[in-house]
Amino acid sequence: MLLGRPLSRWYPLLFVLLWSTGFIGAKYGLAHAEPLSFLLVRYLLVIALMTALALAMRAPWPRDGRQWFHIGISGLLVHATYLGGVFVAIHKGLPAGVTALVVGLQPIFTALGAGGLLGERVAARQWLGLAMGLGGTALVVSGKLGGGFGLEALAPAVVALAGITAGTLYQKRFCPSFDLRTGSVAQFIPAAAATLLAVSLTGEFRIEWTPAFVFALGWLVLVLSVGAISLLNLLIRSGSAVNVASLFYLTPATTALIAWAAFGEILPGAALAGMGLAVWGVYLSRR
Repeated sequence: MLLGRPLSRWYPLLFVLLWSTGFIGAKYGLAHAEPLSFLLVRYLLVIALMTALALAMRAPWPRDGRQWFHIGISGLLVHATYLGGVFVAIHKGLPAGVTALVVGLQPIFTALGAGGLLGERVAARQWLGLAMGLGGTALVVSGKLGGGFGLEALAPAVVALAGITAGTLYQKRFCPSFDLRTGSVAQFIPAAAATLLAVSLTGEFRIEWTPAFVFALGWLVLVLSVGAISLLNLLIRSGSAVNVASLFYLTPATTALIAWAAFGEILPGAALAGMGLAVWGVYLSRR
């Protein structure tokens, strides 16, 4: 899978589509499992699957301890911190719209860090696009904002925002290129270890092995943790941090479209306007 091939132009759109389905899968799965328990089983299955695939295909493993370390840190940030924060926030009652708005700040913070940490120049056009994308995201989720939540629910979403922002910058700076098969194993092992520690400290492990949960787990393992994460790693390898981060503005809009098509959820006019604004903003950011 190389970005020089003709199909590579579709990788960003495919990533957005696959990544957006993760919120649907989480909605199904969290009704039957404690969030960290859900993530721990998900990580362990990905490790087993990708290890078997890497051994069968004789994929190259990280060449030294330094590379193992950097890939592992990126996994802790992108997987354990981001996903753990999002799942816990939703589990504690933070509305999905508020969660989307909080983690939707990621492209802005990534752009702020890209100059100092990566030496990337963010043009005025890109700043305008990032601002438009954030405004579009706010319009898309405006109908789903709600009150009644406290700091206990909001804090994990802020932690998730810090994780995905730092993870994108760290991976682009220290380990932009690695084999997708063995690199996934190197990323998910520390994520699973950190999640296991968190589960041990809380003393709560709960999973109801219902058909709905098994479907959600299988979807998140194969489509998200293997498919979408592999595409994310490819995009970080080939593009600027700002270009990659801007794609996350399209996630709420795509999730809303999937929910409309699959569950008949209503799309108000503000959401449709927000989708158009977000798409235009991402276009300006990635030109």
